[in-house]
Amino acid sequence: MNWIIAFELMMLVTSGCALLVSGWLLLQARKRRSLQALAGFGLMMALWCAGHIAIQQGWHLAGVLLILANPLMPTFFLHFALRFVRPQQSRAPAWLLWLSQHIVAIYSASVAVILLSWDGPGGTVVALGPFSDFFVFRGLGWVNIAYTVVVGVLAHLVLVWGLSVHRGNLRRSIVAMFGAGAWGLLLATSFIFPSLGFDWYPYPMLLLPSYVVLLVYGVVRYQILEANDFAKRTLPWLVLMLVLLGVMALLGALSAHFGLVQLAAVPLWQLWLCALLAVAVALSLRGPLTTLSGLLIYPGMRLDESLLERWLNQLKQEESWQGLQARAVELISAQVRQRVHIQLQHEGAGLPLYCEGELSILCQHQARGWRFRLQGWEDLKPGLRLTGEVFGSLLSTSCGLLERSLQLAEAERRRLASEHLVELGSLSAVMAHELRNPLNVISMATADLPAERRSLIQGQLARADRQISDLLLYSGRLELHRQPVLLPAMVDSMAGLFDWQQTRFDSDIPAGLLLTADPHRLQQVFTNLIENALSFVRNQPGSLIRIDCDATGRLIRIHNNGPAIDAALHATLFHPFVSRRAGGSGLGLAIVRRIMDAHGGSVSLREDLGWPVTFELNFPEEAAA
Repeated sequence: MNWIIAFELMMLVTSGCALLVSGWLLLQARKRRSLQALAGFGLMMALWCAGHIAIQQGWHLAGVLLILANPLMPTFFLHFALRFVRPQQSRAPAWLLWLSQHIVAIYSASVAVILLSWDGPGGTVVALGPFSDFFVFRGLGWVNIAYTVVVGVLAHLVLVWGLSVHRGNLRRSIVAMFGAGAWGLLLATSFIFPSLGFDWYPYPMLLLPSYVVLLVYGVVRYQILEANDFAKRTLPWLVLMLVLLGVMALLGALSAHFGLVQLAAVPLWQLWLCALLAVAVALSLRGPLTTLSGLLIYPGMRLDESLLERWLNQLKQEESWQGLQARAVELISAQVRQRVHIQLQHEGAGLPLYCEGELSILCQHQARGWRFRLQGWEDLKPGLRLTGEVFGSLLSTSCGLLERSLQLAEAERRRLASEHLVELGSLSAVMAHELRNPLNVISMATADLPAERRSLIQGQLARADRQISDLLLYSGRLELHRQPVLLPAMVDSMAGLFDWQQTRFDSDIPAGLLLTADPHRLQQVFTNLIENALSFVRNQPGSLIRIDCDATGRLIRIHNNGPAIDAALHATLFHPFVSRRAGGSGLGLAIVRRIMDAHGGSVSLREDLGWPVTFELNFPEEAAA
C-alpha cells in the first residue's frame, strides 16, 4: 500500500511541476516564441501524469484517454526543437525544411493517432504487483506508442543537426537537452514493461519530477538568467528535502531499537509526508521570518534590492566629484533622516575635515582601491549603522567608476589636443613659408626709397623674418646632429653678434669644457636667452649679463640683473606666445625649452642664486661626459 501512495504522490508532484513550469514558460514566451511549444510539452506531461492518478482513483476511462493523448507530447517537443535550432533555407537539409513547413500536418497526424487509439481501444487497466489498477497498451495502443517514439526520434534528429551547426549557448542548451532526454527515457521505460508482460513495479517513474525540471532548466539556463537565479534559491531547499526524507527513513528504521514502538509503527510514507509538509511550511515562512528577524536585529533599517539599485544608478550618473558628493549627501541623508557629511579624498583633494558629533562617510583612494570609513556613527542603532556601511560600499564603488571615467575623458582630451597641435604646427609651417614670399617682394620694392625710409622698412622686415624663423623652428621637426662643442669658444664667438649698448657681458666657463650637442641648436638657445635678457637690461646703469656653470659642467646658467619676473608668469613662462617684452614673438623661451627637451635636458627659472633672473640649462650626464 505504501508504494501505491508513493507512486500517486510522485505523479501528483510531476503534474504540479509541469503545470507551474508551463505557466512560467508561457510568460517568457512573449520574448522567445520557441518556448510556447515547450510550454505545450509541459502541459501534456502534466495531463499524462494526471491520467495515472485518475486510474489509481478509479476513473479508468478518463485516465486511459489522458495517457493515450501522449503523442502530442513529443509533437510539441518536435515543434520546440524546430524553432530552437532555427533552420535556414540556405543551410538546412531538405528533410528539416520539410518538417518546419509541415508542422501543422504533424500535429494533425498526432491528433488522428490519438483518436484512432481512443476508438481502438488502445489500452486497458490491469492489476500489477501492489497496484489493483495500472495502465497497459493493447491493440491500436501499440500504434500510439510507436508513433510517439518516431516523433521523439525526429525531434532529437533535429537537435543533432542543431548541435552540428550551432556554437556557444545554443550548443550548450542542446547538449543539456540530450542529457535530460536520456534521463527521461530511462525513467519512462519502466512504464512500458507491464504492457510487455513483465510484472515489475515502475520504480524509476518515482523520479519523473526531476525529468521535467532538468529538461526545462537545461533549455533555458543559457537563455534566461532569471532561471539560474531561481535554481540557485531552490537548490538548497531541494537538498534539505532529500536530507529530511533520508533522516525520516533512518528514524523509522531505527526507532524500534530505541524503544520508540509507536514511532516505528508509523508508515514511512506518513513520515515522508510530514517532512515534505515541514519543508513547505518553512519555505512559505522564509520571507516573512527573514523580514521579521531583520527588523528585530536591525531596527530602523529599510533596505531592499530596489533601493540599492536606485542608489547605485543615481551615483553612477554623476560626472564630477562635486556632483557625486552632493548626490551622496542627498541620498543617505534622506535614508537616515538626518544630515550626513560626505568627504571624497580623491587625487588632488585636500585632507579630510571631521567635526566631532557629525555623521560622516569618508571615501579615500588607497593603494588597493577606494575604501570608506564611517565617522560619528558609533551611537546609532545597528540598523542605521548597517545602512551607512552598505551606502559607503556603494559610494566607494561609484568613486572608482568615476575616477576611471575621468581618466578616460582626460586621455581623450589630451589625444584630441595633441592632434590639434600637430595640425596647428603643420598649418603654421605652411603659413610661415608663404609669408616669406611677399616679404621678399616688399624688400625688393624698397630699393628706390630714401635711405631713412628704406632703413625703417628693412628693419621691420628683418623683425618679421626673425618671427617667421622662430615660428618655423617651433612648429617644425627638430633633427639633432650631435657633436662635441667647445662651449667657451662658442660663447666668446657669440659676443660680437649682439648690440650690448652699455651692458657688460661676463663669461666664467672653464676652458676646455666640452658638451655633446647640436652646435646650431645650442647657439640658438644662448641667442634667445641673451636677447631676452638684453631687452630688459640694455641701457640700464650697471647692467650685467653673466654666464657660468657648476663643477660638473652639466648646469649652465645665464644670469642678468634686470627686473625680476612677475610670479604670475612663472607657470606659463616657457609656453608659446607668452611674452613680457614689447615686440617679442612669444616663442623665444618656448623654443629654448623644446631644444633642451630634444637634447634630453631641461630649462628652468631660478631666483635663489643671488640674481634677479637666472635661466638654468640642465644637460644630461652623457652630454657633459
